[in-house]
Amino acid sequence: MRHGKKVAKLGRTYDHRKHMMANMVTSFFAHEAIQTTEARAKELRREADHVISFAKRGDLHARRQVLRLIADKKVVAKIFTEIAPRYTNRNGGYTRIVKLGYRRGDCASICLIELVDRPAKEGRSAPTKGEGATDQEKEGAAGDKS
Repeated sequence: MRHGKKVAKLGRTYDHRKHMMANMVTSFFAHEAIQTTEARAKELRREADHVISFAKRGDLHARRQVLRLIADKKVVAKIFTEIAPRYTNRNGGYTRIVKLGYRRGDCASICLIELVDRPAKEGRSAPTKGEGATDQEKEGAAGDKS
């Protein structure tokens, strides 16, 4: 039984799980959002929140603690200089998980995990909740198919 066990094993050995999480955390902070399965996203959220909490401290020991998990020094610099200052007034809940649907091959639940309050990119349009294509775009798409 798994009473009191907090870490999801994700069907991997300890070493494989540790390295997979390190790669996912690195990619997550490099891009500030990634798509993955729901179980992996929930584990990634735990690791990412710990990293941001360390980065908010900002001292050398905190940087070394983060470097134990993330090997890319450019990503660590980004965390300490750009990401951590955004969350100085927030006491947790730095990430958001949005369910996207199910993967076609094995019907696994796919999620988008992203940083809360991340700035919108110039080339990306950020639709709000419940908003998809506008009515004009729908009419234009319907007219093109004739």
